[in-house]
Formats: sequence, structure tokens, C-alpha cells
Amino acid sequence: MSTAMHEDASTSVLRRMKEGGFDFAQFHPIEFYAIFPDEERARMAAGQFRGESLNTQITARADGVWHLQVSKVMYATGVGIGAFEQNLESIVAPLGGMLDGWGVTQEIRPSKADLQSSAR
Repeated sequence: MSTAMHEDASTSVLRRMKEGGFDFAQFHPIEFYAIFPDEERARMAAGQFRGESLNTQITARADGVWHLQVSKVMYATGVGIGAFEQNLESIVAPLGGMLDGWGVTQEIRPSKADLQSSAR
């Protein structure tokens, strides 16, 4: 996937997050995904990510490829996400892998009307 396509997709997701009331002022675990043709290369890539704000998981998918998930605790900004994606791609691509997007869990907070009706 080209960098321009990543930026367009990320911009769209970030805009929808803003519209949904996402709290950009807080740190969040952002999950970045990549796929590999075999477990060995997925593990080699995972070994490049160590630190207190990072976590990696490797799983086999039903279609035979290996899925790498790298979670990084960070602010959800276009610049930060883009920079981490570039770093991830520089590790993943030489190992025969490819990026497969990113995501973050957005907590749904009840509206004031919901809170008032549940208090009754």
C-alpha cells in the first residue's frame, strides 16, 4: 500500500474518531498490523519491537499467513501514527511482510440523556 493511500485512510479514520468523540488528549494503545508468509519472519519482525510502551502478538490466520500485531501506547495523531507505520514498514517489507492497517479501541461514553434515564 502506498504512503499516500495510508495517509488518506488514516486521515479518514481519524476524522471519524473525532466525530465520534474520541479523546485525543489521552494516551491509547494503538494496534498496528502486518502479515507475513511464515511464522519465522513474523517473529523476526516482532523481535525488533521492545520497550515498555510496546507489545507484540503473532497468530496464524485461517488463510495460512501469519499476523503480527504491534501495540504502541501513544497519542492518536496522524503524524505519530504515520511515523510508526513508516518504521514498521521499514522492518516488515525486507522480511517479505506487508502492512495491514491500524486500529484503536474507542470507549463509548453514555450521553447525559442516557445517564439521566438510567438513574431513574
